[in-house]
Amino acid sequence: MKRPVLILGDPLLRRKCAAVEDFSDPLLKEEIEDLKEALELFRKEHGFGRGIAAPQIGIPGRLVALNLGKGAFVIANPEIISRSPETFTLWDDCMSFPDLMVRVRRNRSVSIRYRDEKGALQEWTDIGRAESELLQHEIDHLDGVLAVDREIGTGDIIYMTEYRKHKDLYDGQCDYSIVPTTGT
Repeated sequence: MKRPVLILGDPLLRRKCAAVEDFSDPLLKEEIEDLKEALELFRKEHGFGRGIAAPQIGIPGRLVALNLGKGAFVIANPEIISRSPETFTLWDDCMSFPDLMVRVRRNRSVSIRYRDEKGALQEWTDIGRAESELLQHEIDHLDGVLAVDREIGTGDIIYMTEYRKHKDLYDGQCDYSIVPTTGT
């Protein structure tokens, strides 16, 4: 892997990323490929991972790679343009702390505006719960905010091994459980 996933404690995870401006820049094309590669390698190694934000591999731009079960693609400059008033709780995982789970609260649905890999403006509206929580997590990364910052209360950060051992107990404390994507 060209760029390793940065781990909790690395100060680069806390920086606010700059907007992507020049979609014809060869460096941007390289960063997009690096981001997709990091996502796919992490999925192969750990068996989970639906998205990764650019700062997680040291890139300071507002880029997110996603794999929702049909292969990796990248969105640039995503911004949430609306949020549902309804929220839900879940145990969230993260590539930057793969051994931890954090109980967080997210909006049930969001709509976003972003640019695709060629720079064309796109909108994704009324996003379902699974993708909505993922996008909220990844957009937080672009602003230097981590899931551990969104812990609901004391005791809401646990080891992944304990979560797996007591999955029914912990899932019973939340409204929703993440379902890993399958496919390429």
